[in-house]
Amino acid sequence: MCLGIPGQVVEIVDAEQSLAKVDVNGVRRTISVRLLTDDNLTIGDWVLVHVGFAMAKIDEREAKLTLDQVQKMGADYVNEMEAFAESRIN
Repeated sequence: MCLGIPGQVVEIVDAEQSLAKVDVNGVRRTISVRLLTDDNLTIGDWVLVHVGFAMAKIDEREAKLTLDQVQKMGADYVNEMEAFAESRIN
């Protein structure tokens, strides 16, 4: 199962290429934020991440609620975090 998981933007890696680094429960990865170019993302914003892409900008409350619910899914959450930890944008 592939889930969208909340991540917090911690760095704009390359604005021209629409790349940002997000933190998902302590795991940091560079992802594409190209789909959200009109949202003017800044450090501290929360996004919903799916397969290396930010799919939506969300508020902190929604991020925390979503993380709480995803963690309750047990194995699916663990699998998603493992997939996120292994992901790379080249």
